[in-house]
Amino acid sequence: MPEIELSAGTIDYQDTGGDGPVVVLAHGLGFDESVWAEVVSDLRADFRVLVPVLPIGSHRRPMRPDADLTAHGVAALLAEFMDRLGLRDVTLVQNDAGTAQLLIGVRDERIGRLVLTSCEALDNYPPGIQGKLLGWAARIPGGLFLLIQSFRVPFLARMQTSLGGMAKKRLPKELIARWYGPLLTDRAIRRDFAKFCRSAEPDCYLKAAENLSSFTRPALVAWGAEDRMMPSATGRRLAELLPNARYAEIPGARTLVPFDNPDALTAELRRFVKENPLPGAY
Repeated sequence: MPEIELSAGTIDYQDTGGDGPVVVLAHGLGFDESVWAEVVSDLRADFRVLVPVLPIGSHRRPMRPDADLTAHGVAALLAEFMDRLGLRDVTLVQNDAGTAQLLIGVRDERIGRLVLTSCEALDNYPPGIQGKLLGWAARIPGGLFLLIQSFRVPFLARMQTSLGGMAKKRLPKELIARWYGPLLTDRAIRRDFAKFCRSAEPDCYLKAAENLSSFTRPALVAWGAEDRMMPSATGRRLAELLPNARYAEIPGARTLVPFDNPDALTAELRRFVKENPLPGAY
C-alpha cells in the first residue's frame, strides 16, 4: 500500500487510481481498509477510490506520541489526507465512526457529496452496548487492555455484545485477526487507541449536528436496516438535518454495512452519484 506522512505520523492508504470521480471511504474504530474491500472492488472500474487507514485501532504504523487522536484530531487528519493528495469534489463515505460529520462547516471544502452509513451521530454516542462497554473500559486502569484480549478468541469477538453485534453476516476469524492484530501485538498502537477512547466527549456529535444545516451539497444517509447499535431513527434524524439529503435503508445489514451488503450499498452509491452531478467536476 502507498503511504503518506501527515502531521500526526505516517498512514497507509489504498488508491485505485484513474481519472474517474473521487470516492474516499472512511472506516470506523478498530477497522481498516479491508472492511471496504467488496465496495472498492465494485467501484474501481468507474471511480478513483481511496481508503486511508485512520489511526483508530487497526493501523499498522503508530502515530507520534504527541499526536492529537481525539475524534476532532482524527477528522482533521482525514481532511489533511484529502488536502495533501489534492483531492477535489470528493464523495466522502463514512461508516461506523462519526468522523466525517466533524468536518462539516469546519473543513468541508473538498467534499462534493457526503454519504453517511450507520455511524455515531447526535445523542447516540457512545453507541450501543459495545460503545458503552468501551467507554467503561477506557475509564478503568488496565480496562482497555483486558477488553482487547477478548479478540484473541473468535467466539468471544462474535458475541452480540461485542463485534458480532455489529454485523449480520458471520465474521471470519481471519478478518478478526487482521483488525485486532495491531492492538494485540503493538504497545504503541494500543497507546493510540487508548488516547482516542479516553478523549471521547458525550456531546461530540450533538455539537457537530449544529453545522449540518450548512451543508447544502448532495448527501445520502444509507443505514443498515437491521442495525441495533446505530438505530434507524438516528439515521432518519440525520437526513432531516442535512438540507439536500436522501435517506435509504440497506437490507440485511447492521452497522458494518459495507461488509454485510456491499452490493446494495454500491448500488445506492452509484445511483446517488448519477443523480447528483457536480457542476464543473472532473
